[in-house]
Amino acid sequence: MALSHKARRRWSLVVLLVALPLYIVVAVTLTDWLRARFDGLPMLVELVIFIGLGILWILPLKPVFRGVGQADPDDKG
Repeated sequence: MALSHKARRRWSLVVLLVALPLYIVVAVTLTDWLRARFDGLPMLVELVIFIGLGILWILPLKPVFRGVGQADPDDKG
């Protein structure tokens, strides 16, 4: 079932304002846990982890954001 343009716009707003900040907290907590577990991580390893986690969040949500910045195709105006 495809989401309407209006529904995708609303869900993208919810994702950006609620889910993404929660995901950032989880990502930083995970990295801090790894840093404590392995007695410090090299900066390059932390960078790779943050880049990977930064890309990972968008993959399942890509359909929600697709076309949100465009005009509503069903609008008759």
